[in-house]
Amino acid sequence: MSDVVLKNIKKIYDTKTVIDGVNLEIKDKEFIVLVGASGCGKSTILRMIAGLEEISSGEIYIDGKKVNDVAPKDRDIAFVFQSYALYPHMTVRENIAFGLKMRKVDKKVIEEKVKNAAEILDLTEYLDRKPRQLSGGQRQRVALGRAIVRNPKVFLMDEPLSNLDAKLRVQMRSEIKKLHEKLQTTFIYVTHDQTEALTMGDRIVVLDKGVIQQAGAPEDIYNNPANTFVAGFIGSPQMNFINGADLGLDENIIYGIRPEKMICEGNIKKTVDVEITELLGSEKIAYFTIGNKKCSAKVPAEYEIGKTLDLSIREEDLYKFDLNGQRIYI
Repeated sequence: MSDVVLKNIKKIYDTKTVIDGVNLEIKDKEFIVLVGASGCGKSTILRMIAGLEEISSGEIYIDGKKVNDVAPKDRDIAFVFQSYALYPHMTVRENIAFGLKMRKVDKKVIEEKVKNAAEILDLTEYLDRKPRQLSGGQRQRVALGRAIVRNPKVFLMDEPLSNLDAKLRVQMRSEIKKLHEKLQTTFIYVTHDQTEALTMGDRIVVLDKGVIQQAGAPEDIYNNPANTFVAGFIGSPQMNFINGADLGLDENIIYGIRPEKMICEGNIKKTVDVEITELLGSEKIAYFTIGNKKCSAKVPAEYEIGKTLDLSIREEDLYKFDLNGQRIYI
């Protein structure tokens, strides 16, 4: 079993609290994604699980064993860094084998493990090349290979795709998901990219200022956000937030609505001045202001948008939040 449990984890630098009482249970073989804006604490949590960052208080368990005082090398985890961290003077084969060599693993065992990892990651023909001869995606696969050969209980990945271009990121997302299915090991993945989170995770943990805002399946996070932070962070373009008074509704409620639900033949009508439009292939996005809130509407590309836009909102598409941003479930 490769479950990971965090119990009331805190991290304080000097007098600043960056992780504030995080509780999280990660199941064996689960692919969980920690997502949030830069500085929210997601990478710090990952580094505390790895033992690379000391925790201020709380407990971390891996496979049922408390690891607070266990050295990183003895936690049976593999860490894949954003920067790949490859040795430029070594071949792909030597980079993948390096950790095993340092542990004085038998040469024949190393050869077999490297061969298997290379086959899984489609790197066999590149084993004798140096990192400088590889593309960004290939380098990231080498970094993954170095982790695979260790056969760890838990894979930790810190923004591993952020250095790749958009096309490669899409390709590598599916490759990492396939890798998880093949290895049947626990993956903990950190990203600031909500598209990565939605497409890759069995479960998403949304963080802000060192606090878990919500955790759940991607579809639950998207369809049932717990507060305005989660609702605004997950989804692109982000959810619109409109003061009730500007819709002729309850002035003590902030109403949220997804951009794709702004023109749906509802009973709430409003005409807005369009400030700018964007064509995104099969879709078009119009931007405008309601009251003091910046909003957008997403429509099919063929939809005619002029200087003004007639909104038509269904009441059932509205999310309700109190003035502190917490969801109202009535």
